[in-house]
Amino acid sequence: MNEIWKKPPITLEAYQALVGKEIGVSSWYLIDQPRIDTYADVTEDHQFIHVDPQRAKESAFGTTIAHGFLTMSMMSVMSYEVMPAIAGTTMGVNYGFDKLRFISPVRSGKRIRGRFVLAEAKLRKPNELQSRTNVTVEIEGEDKPALVADWLGLIYFA
Repeated sequence: MNEIWKKPPITLEAYQALVGKEIGVSSWYLIDQPRIDTYADVTEDHQFIHVDPQRAKESAFGTTIAHGFLTMSMMSVMSYEVMPAIAGTTMGVNYGFDKLRFISPVRSGKRIRGRFVLAEAKLRKPNELQSRTNVTVEIEGEDKPALVADWLGLIYFA
């Protein structure tokens, strides 16, 4: 499973010791029109504010914007870059969100990055860890973030 993580694995105890700490900040990721269009095709959400630059000029945003769920989905790649793997992990799955708020739109051509704070890491079973990570997705050059989330995950061990 470690092939997707960029950092070397750490022990479960070391991971749990990170609770309450900022783990790190990801690289910047460009959210350009081709990425937005691809997401629109995959989800079949072709609302003009996402895919029609001419018409979107007349909207409150002044240009096309990323789907909120596109911005949210980028948290996965950002987390692989920032969050450490736990030694012995066989798989990890999304468990959902306790909170997810879209604060500011991500305009086409902007870059975003994720800031990760491990809020909780508790064993539910001997081979199952539930994590809660506070994530803020920032927009380069803007004061307000794109989104804030309390992201839940389940990590399984052999």
